[in-house]
Amino acid sequence: MTRLRLVLLCLLLPPLGLAGWLWWTMLSPFTYDRPEHLPAIDEGPHEVFVYGTLRFAAVRWVVMGRASESEPALLEGFRREGLDLAEAPGERVDGQVIEVSSRELARLDRYERLGIRYERVRLELEDGREAWVYRRLADASALLLQ
Repeated sequence: MTRLRLVLLCLLLPPLGLAGWLWWTMLSPFTYDRPEHLPAIDEGPHEVFVYGTLRFAAVRWVVMGRASESEPALLEGFRREGLDLAEAPGERVDGQVIEVSSRELARLDRYERLGIRYERVRLELEDGREAWVYRRLADASALLLQ
């Protein structure tokens, strides 16, 4: 194997491996069945408050198919606790608001494993707007502790 081929293989293998892992674990429609008890998604646009990995445009591009514009936002009365938000009077969480279509919201639901790991709730932001926020399900948090 030539040196150039070896260098190219070393450069391409990690991103391809990461992309494959993301596809199979979080993005694949084959590894997530939307629970039947969840209500249908209303037509968009929808505003979503993001406070974790979805703050990064590259992650949004992979998950939704576009990076989408975002704007800074604050969620009062909560603090970040690992992958979740905990109610905490007097505290606030820095995040961003993104506007998405109903199709993109369905992709975010799949990424967050709505109904399995997270629930999506409407919360009021500091500026008075309401936005969807993903909150960890109690059962999903208990599984992490086992």
